[in-house]
Amino acid sequence: MTYNEKLESLYKKTVPLVKPSEIIGLEDAVLLDTRTIEEFKVSHLPSAKFIDYDKFQIKDIQKIPKDAKIIIYCSVGYRSEKIGEQLMKNGYVNVKNLYGGIFQWKNEGFEVINANNQPTDSVHTYNKKWSKWLTNGVKVYD
Repeated sequence: MTYNEKLESLYKKTVPLVKPSEIIGLEDAVLLDTRTIEEFKVSHLPSAKFIDYDKFQIKDIQKIPKDAKIIIYCSVGYRSEKIGEQLMKNGYVNVKNLYGGIFQWKNEGFEVINANNQPTDSVHTYNKKWSKWLTNGVKVYD
């Protein structure tokens, strides 16, 4: 199974998808990382805000305007799709899910930063099973 086939099997496509190359230069977009804090600390997209998937409540983002461009992501896009569904149900009208998540982002050679805002090659791959989908970077998992 290829990575794209794996993603196709995971997505319900309830949230529009956007490819990494399509968000480069979108300075007005709000990036929301929906992984765990441990994953976020290893690396995340520059300017991303942490939104804890397991503890997410819509009030966590109440300061974001309902018409803001919001790009959500996680490791591969499964958890972020679930959060995206919640956002859309609560009136957010411009929500997109990053196709392939941070794995695809890093696989395509785009920069990620660590907890100190320094560029890094490390990506938390959730666990050993999922780490095979990260092909460009240092795999970190528990």
